[in-house]
Amino acid sequence: MTLAGARERRVRTGGIELCVAELGDPGRPTVMLVHGYPDSKEVWSEVATRLAGRFHVVLYDVRGHGRSTVPMPLRGGFTLEKLTDDFLAVADAVSPGRPVHLVGHDWGSVQSWEFVTVRRTEGRIASFTSMSGPSLDHFGHWIRQRMSRPTPRRVGQLLGQGARSWYVYLLHTPVLPELAWRGPLGRRWPRILQRAERLPGGDYPTPSLPSDAAHGAWLYRDNVRSRLSHPRTDAYAHAPVQLITPLGDAFLSERLHDELERWAPQLTRRTLPAKHWIPRTRPDQVAGWITDFVTAVENGRPAPAARGRYADRFGGQLVLVTGAAGGIGRATALAFAEAGARVVAVDRDGEGAARTAAQARQGGAAAAWAETADVSDEQAMEKLAEKVATEYGVVDVLVNNAGIGLAGSFFDTTADDWRKVLDVNLWGVIHGCRLFGKQMADRGQGGHIVNIASAAAYLPSKTLPAYSTSKAAVLMLSECLRAELAARGIGVSAICPGLVNTNITSTARFTGVDASEEKRRQERAARWYGLRGYPPEKVADAVLRAVVRDLAVVPVTPEARGAHLMARFTPRALRAFGRMNLPL
Repeated sequence: MTLAGARERRVRTGGIELCVAELGDPGRPTVMLVHGYPDSKEVWSEVATRLAGRFHVVLYDVRGHGRSTVPMPLRGGFTLEKLTDDFLAVADAVSPGRPVHLVGHDWGSVQSWEFVTVRRTEGRIASFTSMSGPSLDHFGHWIRQRMSRPTPRRVGQLLGQGARSWYVYLLHTPVLPELAWRGPLGRRWPRILQRAERLPGGDYPTPSLPSDAAHGAWLYRDNVRSRLSHPRTDAYAHAPVQLITPLGDAFLSERLHDELERWAPQLTRRTLPAKHWIPRTRPDQVAGWITDFVTAVENGRPAPAARGRYADRFGGQLVLVTGAAGGIGRATALAFAEAGARVVAVDRDGEGAARTAAQARQGGAAAAWAETADVSDEQAMEKLAEKVATEYGVVDVLVNNAGIGLAGSFFDTTADDWRKVLDVNLWGVIHGCRLFGKQMADRGQGGHIVNIASAAAYLPSKTLPAYSTSKAAVLMLSECLRAELAARGIGVSAICPGLVNTNITSTARFTGVDASEEKRRQERAARWYGLRGYPPEKVADAVLRAVVRDLAVVPVTPEARGAHLMARFTPRALRAFGRMNLPL
């Protein structure tokens, strides 16, 4: 694997030569990417090419890896002090008059924590983005705190991380790791990694893997025991830090960073539902967060603007919400905006969508746009999907919310009534999932689909046959999609609100009655829902929580949760309840 268009140079330091690659305009801010173990600089290729249009991007093979030379003797050749010398040599060569923005993954992050906390690098680092690699000093203090003041929770954290660090113990054994990496493990590692991490492509890692991994074992031997047993007490970051935590990391617990604000006062947190190798599996999101953070630091505002409850999870992500002009759709769009997402508000009411987008921009959204589309119109949705992908990018979270209400007995519901409610409530969801879900799947970097169903999906009612059927279909569609898309890292959630105070009651149709009676029933339903007083903002919070926790089915209101339990355990009683006359 090569970095297309990269300019290479050799940098000498401490008796070795480092292979350095550069992309982008050297006159722009420099972003330096430091790889981990057992990788080489090519692990960053997907991220680097995405950053090169905005920044001067620098990558280098850590000593003993890739096309950099190997220190001799190996013992003592990989200390953090010598790695710091290497960093300064590269920084002086590629950006002599300007501090660099440092980005590290795995052991690249471990050593970068050293760079950003020692005095001799002050003024050379403008910012630091850390992924899947803690400071050994901070880790040492984390262990000491849990051992000096043990509680069941702290002991559990200590034992849990100890189990995750099994490979560290093996790498300290003499000779065995080198034999394994230069033998069967080195041959099988690419396939193991692709299967475990769902890595795209077949050309990763690089051909130098066996020797890289054998040499890199000394990163652990030269540093881990000495630093964990005697951690520095002055390991404070002297530059703004962005921490990106993949929540599915098999090697590092997110609890390792619980007290990180103590060591990094200017800290921005991000979380990602992914495994360890996010530079390969989530390059779009990683590059986006690096871009936002570096740009903010360059503009003198390192802290993120969004302060919502889930800002660490959704900051900068692209979220599309249908039916966003009012009710649950508008509340959901604004909740994602508060979390710092980029929001696309879609509705057939273009003016209403524009108002929601304007509110989203005022409420903390990184950006917000309004689009006019009828979700029941297949061609309109195809044009929308093409426009969104072209102008804004692939959607990270899709919320299929648009829906209409219809009440009346089965025999009073005409074929045309059925078509209208199914076209919006079911086909609108199908169009969204098919078009935007396909884009997520083709991108291969995960995502999440939220379909707004209803408690009516599992609560039979003689007054809501068409509406309940449409929502039951949405619920089953969501379950089927969840099963199919799990292998692609795409979550699917069905949200089942109950009686929520929105304008669906004032726009719902009632079959089998004249216009005046329909209006009377609409007003009565609206009063009933108003008295219930359950706000759409609570449903929006359930939507965000469902995405964060990857929940399958989420009954929201107390009555929705109660009906869900009855559907599972007392279905006969639920059917009897369905014979009652209920408001929409």
